[in-house]
Amino acid sequence: MNADVNADVVVLGGGAAGLAGAVALARSLRDVVVVDAGEPRNAPAGHAHNVLGREGIDPLDLLAAGREEARGYGARILADRAVTARRDGSGFVLELLSGRVVRARRVLLATGLVDELPDVPGLRQFWGGSVLHCPFCHGYEVRGQRIGVLGSRPTALHQALMFRRLSPDVTLFVQDLDVPDETARQFRALGVTVREGTVRRVGGTPGDLVVDLDGEDVGVQALVVTPYYRARADLFRQLGGQLATNERGEFVPTGPGGATDVPGVWAAGNVADLSAMVAGSAGAGVLAGAAIHGDLIAEDARALVAAHPW
Repeated sequence: MNADVNADVVVLGGGAAGLAGAVALARSLRDVVVVDAGEPRNAPAGHAHNVLGREGIDPLDLLAAGREEARGYGARILADRAVTARRDGSGFVLELLSGRVVRARRVLLATGLVDELPDVPGLRQFWGGSVLHCPFCHGYEVRGQRIGVLGSRPTALHQALMFRRLSPDVTLFVQDLDVPDETARQFRALGVTVREGTVRRVGGTPGDLVVDLDGEDVGVQALVVTPYYRARADLFRQLGGQLATNERGEFVPTGPGGATDVPGVWAAGNVADLSAMVAGSAGAGVLAGAAIHGDLIAEDARALVAAHPW
């Protein structure tokens, strides 16, 4: 049986948010354990963008550097997966897939989200390359290309306008989606082509995709999709937390500093903010780490006052 691991804070998730939070906490001399299952959301992408000073870095290289920084300040990183979580007094107990048990006073949830792609055969094969979703993360790389937008969700209307700024050749494939009159007028003014029908599958090769639209092959170089974003929040639910939802997906609702409605639990990154990019997730992790440190300071001060023989 593996020995228990004890810490001030357990960080669940070793992406940008989790590692940044771990660094902030470890620099404040907190005993920090990061539990990372090694499944970063952006692993299929070859580059991370809008990361000041590290523009275009391989996402896996960025995380490797983050792990080294966290370890350099004393944080422990466990390549493992937390499978259960429960409250134990004022702290928490987490059981890991390996059989290890982590006991911590506070939890930082940075488990990210899962991109649920539209149910179209072939999309997953090109996901993270020629099939993309974010104009800020990948738009520059497909500038000037023939871009298709899969209009299966209302957000696709906005995506079509965003990608039109990057290319004069944008086609919106409308599938079970109403296009308001004003939006249709904007598309006509901007030269966005609207094609109605069902996209049956996507094939071809990277950078040269073939969209099967009701049996007609339409060639595009990049295809924009709108995933449904589903927070990795099973552990949050186990601790009594409830998720919030909007038209884009489900997420952990948070207040200032990433505090959740579950006392002692904070959340940062995509698990709490569906729109957060790498740099934003890292910033949220730092803020959450600072908030957790402050909360622990206040708790320790109260305990000392209570125990003082006045």
